[in-house]
Amino acid sequence: MKKGLVHDWYYINGGAEKVIHSFNNIWDDFSHYALVDFLNEKDRQEILHGKRAHTSFIQNLPTAKSNHRKFLQLFPYAIEQFDLRSYDLILSSSSSVAKGVLTHQDQLHICYCHSPVRYAWDLYHQYLEEAGLVKGLKGVYAKYVLHKLRNWDVLSSNRVDHFIANSQYIAQRIKKTYSRESTVIYPPVNTGLFGLELKKNDYYFTASRMVPYKKVELIVRAFNDMPDKKLIVAGDGPDYKKITQLAKANIELVGFISDKELKTYMQNAKAFVYAAEEDFGIVPVEAQACGTPVIGYGRGGLKETVIHEKTGLLFPEQTLTSIKDAVQYFERLKFDYEGIHEHALKFSKERFEKEIKDFVENAYTEFLKGREM
Repeated sequence: MKKGLVHDWYYINGGAEKVIHSFNNIWDDFSHYALVDFLNEKDRQEILHGKRAHTSFIQNLPTAKSNHRKFLQLFPYAIEQFDLRSYDLILSSSSSVAKGVLTHQDQLHICYCHSPVRYAWDLYHQYLEEAGLVKGLKGVYAKYVLHKLRNWDVLSSNRVDHFIANSQYIAQRIKKTYSRESTVIYPPVNTGLFGLELKKNDYYFTASRMVPYKKVELIVRAFNDMPDKKLIVAGDGPDYKKITQLAKANIELVGFISDKELKTYMQNAKAFVYAAEEDFGIVPVEAQACGTPVIGYGRGGLKETVIHEKTGLLFPEQTLTSIKDAVQYFERLKFDYEGIHEHALKFSKERFEKEIKDFVENAYTEFLKGREM
């Protein structure tokens, strides 16, 4: 079968791109499509095996490389311009508009859904507040654009034959938003890279992009109130300077780090702290693969990957008190590092690639049978 792979955009090597990497491990003959492709060559080799994606007209718009999201109002139109008529299978990887490509009745379209469009649905009000678009003419226009996007998003969900959700949490969101059922296949985690370490040092660790919803600032503020506990913070992003200025002497910010450095910090930390509400959350699973317990916010995907009081602790609220109470309670407990490592293996890359391959091939076989009837 001739196969096309549609991803929202390529500009960083994040969690969604790890899914693309695994897709390409399973099948090496995809033609690739995305709104924009600004990958550096190192990431291109890793994610796309050196290939380039066919891109939309947004690729050539001024400032698209530095901020493609400013053209949000054009995304639905742009994704519909891809001519995919010649493909037997369309596999879309979507957290925005990739699932909205146009297909016909002789094509099978399977969508691996990271989430329905967050800033149009569950993060709508938060997005407007953080962007300063609650009031004024710009606010009115932003709300109109997001209103139109929601309508298009629901309509375009009917173009998908099968939804795969990256967690039970997202399966529920797909059901709520699109009234569609989905199959849950957890994303690939390179558990082999993050080996077990039984000896832990006396520090806590967190790693994340420094954007508001990741709540790194909240973690730093909590540890500011616990001066006897050391916290190491890895990552970069728009909030880095602000967080650096907040951090007290017991907190060390190390900025952007390599995978090798991340592994070392993960392996030796007494616990990995994570306060974001994630759709799945690959990094907390990587920490568990090191045998490192996770202290995380007990909503979203972490409820499915962290076993409370066995592989970590789940705190109930995104507040300073909730984080501090969890850390204090954590220090009274003992954890089985080998058991934590074994638990993380359930989310391995090898498991993901087998489950995806079986799902797609079975769906395509059934699709062909339906065409013959």
